[in-house]
Amino acid sequence: MEERLYIVTYDIGDQKRWRAVFKLMHGYGEWLQLSVFQCRLSRRRHAELVATLDQIIHHKSDHVLLLDLGPADGVVPRVISLGKDFNPVVREPIIV
Repeated sequence: MEERLYIVTYDIGDQKRWRAVFKLMHGYGEWLQLSVFQCRLSRRRHAELVATLDQIIHHKSDHVLLLDLGPADGVVPRVISLGKDFNPVVREPIIV
């Protein structure tokens, strides 16, 4: 299953909806900054995320961007990071 690396950023006009999106995003990726997440997503997880975000946001006042950086295992993002280092999310095995 190929995963792609995404940067997801959002501007939500209402504090309650902002919290809902923030909580949702924690289930899909790693928090980078206030309204910015880095996510490794399969096609299915990407579709689930987009569908759920579509239900939460108000389309006339909110804005969500999903930037596709390419295949997660092969991507070498060209990022200028001042302050903290930027490291692409690495898939780690989960023992259940």
